[in-house]
Amino acid sequence: MSETAPTSEESQAKPAAKPKAEKPPAIEDLPFEEFINTHYLPALTKAFGKQGVSDLQLEFNNSQVRGLWAQGLRQFTVYFSKSDINAQKAFSCADAGRSPSTIEPFLIDERKAPLDLLVFGVIQRLNAQKWLQAN
Repeated sequence: MSETAPTSEESQAKPAAKPKAEKPPAIEDLPFEEFINTHYLPALTKAFGKQGVSDLQLEFNNSQVRGLWAQGLRQFTVYFSKSDINAQKAFSCADAGRSPSTIEPFLIDERKAPLDLLVFGVIQRLNAQKWLQAN
């Protein structure tokens, strides 16, 4: 029995490429309610914890995220104009029991609103209010 030498085509054949595994969607691409409940609210809780706030209570209703802390003395609300994290947003904060004095645009210069930016925006705004860290 004689074996034949492989042809140059056979010896240079590459193994078949593995099919690419489908990546799960980015968390920001999840349905709005799922993103808010599964990712945004826990991320806000963690960020407030890093600021020394341990009694944060968060509520999500009617495209609004409301936070209450400091034994109920401080509150904020992030308003989403529709069920889309990249839609127009607004922000307000007030002492508990009072209506917010202003509802202001929130992250208006951003075309996309990733999770980290949505969390950072709230913390930054409340720090500007001097409600989280003393200057």
